[in-house]
Amino acid sequence: MNKILLLVLLVLALVLIGYNSTVVNFEKPLEGDSLVALICIVASLCAIILLLIFNAARKIQKKIDGES
Repeated sequence: MNKILLLVLLVLALVLIGYNSTVVNFEKPLEGDSLVALICIVASLCAIILLLIFNAARKIQKKIDGES
């Protein structure tokens, strides 16, 4: 995966978190559109974590290949 694609996906996930945090009704967060927004926020956070794990694994693989 290209570094630019990784950064674009990370920025997209952050934008989704920002937008969905404006949709959440903090007085009733588990009703209607607020629940959907919370689910989208959690999904975006999971995507960010997976992208960062993938990036770390790729760096480790490059180091291993460089030593051999």
